[in-house]
Amino acid sequence: MQTDFDRYDKAILRALAVDGRVSVTELARQIGLSKSPTQARLRRLETSGVITGYRALVDPIRMGLDHVSFVEVRLHDTREAALSEFNVAVARVPEIEQAHLIAGNFDYLMKVRTQNMADYRRVLAEQISTLPHVSSTSTYVAMQAVKENVAADVI
Repeated sequence: MQTDFDRYDKAILRALAVDGRVSVTELARQIGLSKSPTQARLRRLETSGVITGYRALVDPIRMGLDHVSFVEVRLHDTREAALSEFNVAVARVPEIEQAHLIAGNFDYLMKVRTQNMADYRRVLAEQISTLPHVSSTSTYVAMQAVKENVAADVI
């Protein structure tokens, strides 16, 4: 795991978090290095796994997916095998955008995105509640996203 980023590495990561399609020439200009060292740093960040890929960011609301719920999930079995089985099953549910194992009063916190409440109720009943080892769930419906996708802010 790489943790020794200098100001140029951080500048590259910030610039790419804002615009992953920026050309190497423009990236070099933005960070104040010539093209060759910028390319070398970019390649190093990619091969070391710091940069895991490039993708299009799709606006879920324009895709008709404007219902967001956060779901607390409690499992009746939290041994490693049960957690692994649950994790594999969660990965198969496309409506679950994020799932995090939590240290607290419940086991997982999931972000679920659907078209509407009826669609969410179907996903909860047919997908989430039937995941392996689920004993109970609690749902919190988001009214508004105040801040999302801000990777550039933390670099």
